[in-house]
Amino acid sequence: MLVLAIDTSTPAVTAGVVAVDGDRVETRGDRVTVDPRAHGELITPHALASAEAAGVTLKDLDAIVVGVGPGPFTGLRAGMATAAAFGHALGVPVYPVCSLDAIAADVVPDGKPFLVLTDARRREVYWAAYDASGVRTDGPGVQRPADLETGVKAAAGDGAILYGEVLDVQPIEPRFPSAAGLVKAARSALLAKETPAPLTPLYLRRPDAAEPSAPKRVTTP
Repeated sequence: MLVLAIDTSTPAVTAGVVAVDGDRVETRGDRVTVDPRAHGELITPHALASAEAAGVTLKDLDAIVVGVGPGPFTGLRAGMATAAAFGHALGVPVYPVCSLDAIAADVVPDGKPFLVLTDARRREVYWAAYDASGVRTDGPGVQRPADLETGVKAAAGDGAILYGEVLDVQPIEPRFPSAAGLVKAARSALLAKETPAPLTPLYLRRPDAAEPSAPKRVTTP
């Protein structure tokens, strides 16, 4: 099974073609650029370049996996819209996965629970907690690091690097979702050929932009 994986939930613009054969997950070609302002500009070229690097065309794909956050409104919209457009054009299913789960899927197990933290801006983090086997036990949520109560001492994601001292956690790899991690997070659904869940973004909070309020009523004496 050949899968195109896409994620734009973090500053990393990620796309890759991944082969799935039972428990084996192999990245055939990928492109990653860390630029929080280039999601819309780069995600489609990255997807096409990943297919070329893998020696396949988009018509060879069996499915698409896309990270649905949590993440900023604009970034998530770019990746999810691209995945939906590819899925519609190619007639293949599009599977949503929590982007924090994709990061967790690449954590090297050491027998201890861990967190995944990504930068939510506004001095907050998106977070989720995982047991030693990588199964999510809490979250996802968004919170100020100082308000996140946890006894866990290891955390993956770029939020762990930014706020490791505040949380008293040791940053571990990876920093961003990978194409392979995204596919690992969706592997059981892919292999079972389940009907994909709806593509619902995990914004977790309202976007910064807001509709203007009604103009104030002006009366004359």
